[in-house]
Amino acid sequence: MSTTRKRVYGYLAEFKSASALYKAAEKIRDSGFRKWDCYSPYPIHGLDGAMGMKRSILPWFVFFGGMTGTATAFALAYSTQVVIYPTIVQAKPANIFTIPAFFPVMFELTILFSGFTVLFGLLALIQLPRLNHPLFASKQFHRATDDGFFIAIEARDPKFNPEKTRSLLAEIGGDNIELVEEEDA
Repeated sequence: MSTTRKRVYGYLAEFKSASALYKAAEKIRDSGFRKWDCYSPYPIHGLDGAMGMKRSILPWFVFFGGMTGTATAFALAYSTQVVIYPTIVQAKPANIFTIPAFFPVMFELTILFSGFTVLFGLLALIQLPRLNHPLFASKQFHRATDDGFFIAIEARDPKFNPEKTRSLLAEIGGDNIELVEEEDA
């Protein structure tokens, strides 16, 4: 017989409108919480700033991925066309001065490596693939893609206290505050 225990994931609170969600996000940020998120059916301008989110590191990953593609293309073209198999076409030199002939390959590999870096870097940063999320078990969370505005504060946040967190959510205008639990294997 298998016994499944439930572990507290956190609190989920609903807000009446996008502006109410925005104002609540500012108050939660100012309270010092770090492990929380906002959910809405559409993007809300400025919500990232209200949440105190920093700019993503993904552009730096993409830049270095693109530079890796450029360096790989140059090394591949130079080693094959100049070092291993010197190719002399119409009296053009087989040395470092043939680099303009490598531009198309360098451009294509820069784009290819950048694209792969975007894909895999984004998946790693947002921690996907994740087959199930504890919020999916909530009775009200399905409305987040329709007409609901929600804030979820995770129990793993250092400032999380079951009573104080619930009262904070109620104080800033949260309705239908729900304790979300996840199954522990």
